[in-house]
Amino acid sequence: MAEAIALIDYGAGNLHSVENALKAVGAKVAVTADPDVVRAADRIVLPGVGSFKACAEGLKSIDGLVEAMTERVEIGGAPFLGICVGMQLLATRGLEHGETKGLNWIAGEVELIEKTDPAIKVPHMGWNDVALTTHVPSHDLLEEGEAYFLHSYHFTVSDPHHIAAMTDHGGGLVAAVARDTIVGVQFHPEKSQAYGLALLERFLDWRP
Repeated sequence: MAEAIALIDYGAGNLHSVENALKAVGAKVAVTADPDVVRAADRIVLPGVGSFKACAEGLKSIDGLVEAMTERVEIGGAPFLGICVGMQLLATRGLEHGETKGLNWIAGEVELIEKTDPAIKVPHMGWNDVALTTHVPSHDLLEEGEAYFLHSYHFTVSDPHHIAAMTDHGGGLVAAVARDTIVGVQFHPEKSQAYGLALLERFLDWRP
């Protein structure tokens, strides 16, 4: 029997493209904001596009949802994948449109990409390399390759041991974070063609 994937629905954009990509690799997907469904899920995916503030407020506005996610992932050990702003929400806080608290599952903050070179454009948009770090035990899920990025803010991670992959855009930017059963990717697997679909397929079998 296929495991149940809870795809968190909190009004944050790229929901159906992520759903379609997960179904394309064989996932049994429940698009849900129901805390009881989240508590019963085998795996959880948190998508997100738009501003950190809007996404954080949308997630927290649904009674019991953050608590159910925390219970299932932090206590129950369910594998978790955060995508784009869904990855950024793992941070302690975001600084887009003022300071907003995140989930604080991986310490750090989300801040504007600095233009250190006039030739560098913000937002960081398009295909770019995903280069793995050497110290994170999530490499059975993540692989090196090229993925599609679209973001103006980036995750500055407090503990470098939680940085799973980097990309370069006028300097290093965090492309993926990981801790225990939690992985977040700044890029969009659902827009990253074969590379992204392969990641989602591995997520279905990931046993961290």
